[in-house]
Amino acid sequence: MAAVVWAIVSLTARPSGDTARRTLDERYARGEIGDDEYQRMKGQLG
Repeated sequence: MAAVVWAIVSLTARPSGDTARRTLDERYARGEIGDDEYQRMKGQLG
């Protein structure tokens, strides 16, 4: 449950591009998101 809340907050916070990319990379490295979601979110960052 806490992971879902954290994911929603992190997605709606809209950090700057560098911070967002770093956070995305860290979440992927920890295994919190899969390959497809990582690629989709990376594409949204630009």
